[in-house]
Amino acid sequence: MTESDNPSPAERAAAVRRAELDRIFGEVLPETTRDERGDGEDERRGDDWYQRNRPPHHEG
Repeated sequence: MTESDNPSPAERAAAVRRAELDRIFGEVLPETTRDERGDGEDERRGDDWYQRNRPPHHEG
């Protein structure tokens, strides 16, 4: 058994805390980077997207 197979109590506690935070808030970093993803419409949101999705109370 190596040291990595038997983590210390502090390492186990840190892993549990990270897992709990990920469960609550989601992962901070995406699985892929922007340059690995295609240029989908979601990535190219322009003014027209914001105009279509503007809440009614912001009309004016």
